[in-house]
Amino acid sequence: MAQGDGVVTRGIRIRLDGTERATDIVALHKWLEREKPLADLARIDQLRITEQSRTDEAGTPMGTGMDIVVAVLGGAAGAMFQGVVDQVRRSVEAWQANRRAVEEGDPPQVRVEPVRPDDR
Repeated sequence: MAQGDGVVTRGIRIRLDGTERATDIVALHKWLEREKPLADLARIDQLRITEQSRTDEAGTPMGTGMDIVVAVLGGAAGAMFQGVVDQVRRSVEAWQANRRAVEEGDPPQVRVEPVRPDDR
């Protein structure tokens, strides 16, 4: 691994609004992993998608909720970050449309927001 590889330099938090079903976090996580532009970056170790316990603004755990974090890794993170944010937003919108089409009820609202690695 070259110096700087695998180091999280930027992050994107994906937070569902609390009305999600138990399977929504897992389904959205898998959806993101299959999105070609994100999968391509993950394959070359420039991106990692994980789930983590939800925290408040001070970093204190908040109940049992989970967030998805997309970590952009390495030296190229700054140059490509906005493109990854845009791709994540498009992917989340596609997941919501798909969920609406295949399951009853509205999908949860989702916030996609850039975060610093220490704020995740």
